Amino acid sequence: MLAWGRPWRAGLAVALVVCVLLVCPVAASVGDRLPEFKECVKICIHENCGADTAHRTPIPLYRRLLLWTCPSECDYTCQHIVTNRRLAAEPPRSVEQFHGKWPFVRVLGIQEPMSVLFSAGNFLAHYDGLHNKILANIPATYPLRRFYVVLAYVSMAAWVFSVIFHMRDFPVTEQLDYFGAGASVLYGMYYTPVRVFRLERSSKAGVLRAWTVFCIVLYCMHVAYLKLWTWDYTYNMAANVACGVVQNALWSWFSFHRYRKSGMMWAVWPGIVVAWVLCAMSLELLDFPPIWGALDAHSLWHLGTIAPTILFYK
Repeated sequence: MLAWGRPWRAGLAVALVVCVLLVCPVAASVGDRLPEFKECVKICIHENCGADTAHRTPIPLYRRLLLWTCPSECDYTCQHIVTNRRLAAEPPRSVEQFHGKWPFVRVLGIQEPMSVLFSAGNFLAHYDGLHNKILANIPATYPLRRFYVVLAYVSMAAWVFSVIFHMRDFPVTEQLDYFGAGASVLYGMYYTPVRVFRLERSSKAGVLRAWTVFCIVLYCMHVAYLKLWTWDYTYNMAANVACGVVQNALWSWFSFHRYRKSGMMWAVWPGIVVAWVLCAMSLELLDFPPIWGALDAHSLWHLGTIAPTILFYK
C-alpha cells in the first residue's frame, strides 16, 4: 500500500509555502524607471507618432487588428533596444521587466505567444474532457454529471480569457483573465466537497443549497472588492491560492482515504493530480527572463496544468 499520509502533509506544507511566497508584494518594474527607456520612448513617439501622417511609421494590418498603436509600438521597440544594450554591455547587465512583464518577442502581434499556446492547450483539455469523457460516458441521470459539466464550461471560459489576455494586455483583458481564473478556482473549491462528501444526495439538499449560496456570495464579494474598492494583486493571488489549497487538501484526503479503503489504483489519481498541480504552481516561484524571448515560468505553469487536467477527467 502506498504511504500517502506523510506525502499528503508534505504536499500541504509545500502549498502553504507557495502561498506565502506568491502573495509577497512585488515592486514596480525596474525597466519602467530606466532613464534610457523613458528617453527612447519619448524620442520614438516624437519622430514616428506626430500629426504629420506622411512621416508616420506604418503599422501592419495584423498588428492593428490586435490594437497595436504607434505609442505601443514605440514602447515595445524600446523595451528590446534597452534590453539588447544591457545584454551587450561589459559585463552584461540583467534583463528587467517592463510594466510588470518580461520583454517578450511577439509573434504576429501576440505579446506572449507561448502562454497563448499553452492556455489554448488547457482549453482543449477541458473541451475533450467534457465531450469525450463526461457527455460521452456519464449517463444524464447521474446526479453529479451537471456539476462536471459546469466545471468544464467554467474552466473553458477561464482559459479563453487567458488566451485573450496573453494575446494583448489591456486593463479589460486583465480583468477578464483574473475574474475567469477566480471563477474557475472558486468553482473547483465549490465542486470538490460536493463530490467528496456527496452533497448532491437528497439527504444533504439543505447543506448543498447553503454551500452554493455561500460560494456565489463569496465570488460576488471578490469581484466587487477588486472592481469597486481596489485592484489588489496581492489579495487576488492570496484568495486564489487559498481556494486552491482547500480543494487540494480535500482531494488529497479523498485519495488517501479511498485508496486505503479500496486498494484500487483509480483512487490514487486525485493525489497524483494534486502533486502535479503543486509542482506546476511552484514554477511561478522560478521567475526568470523568457528563453528565446517567449518561454518564461508563467507559460511553463500553463504547460504544466494540461496533463493533470487530462488525467483528472479520467
